[in-house]
Amino acid sequence: MVLDMPLLDTRRGKDLMGTFLSDIVLQVLSFAAENERSNIRQRQAEGIAAAKIRGVRFGRPPKPLPENYHNAYQRWKSGMLTGIAAARECGMPLSTLRYRAQSYEKTKRL
Repeated sequence: MVLDMPLLDTRRGKDLMGTFLSDIVLQVLSFAAENERSNIRQRQAEGIAAAKIRGVRFGRPPKPLPENYHNAYQRWKSGMLTGIAAARECGMPLSTLRYRAQSYEKTKRL
């Protein structure tokens, strides 16, 4: 039952014509909602593309590496330190240590 549309009141008018009208109205409303949602998605994509052209960066800015990261990274890569111990030394989770190691290796090569 739709409170503000008596045409869609399913408690009464259960005959064939009432059901038919209810189905048609629901189909039209669902089409309008789906169409509006696709328009919103398109406008959102256009806005994101325009922002990227302007140089806007999305997401939270990365935290700077700790002072002791280079030392812990070198010892971790040489096998003198486990990944968990290196992460604990740097004050970050192991997954973050590994993630930051990938970007660290890329910038080190450049």
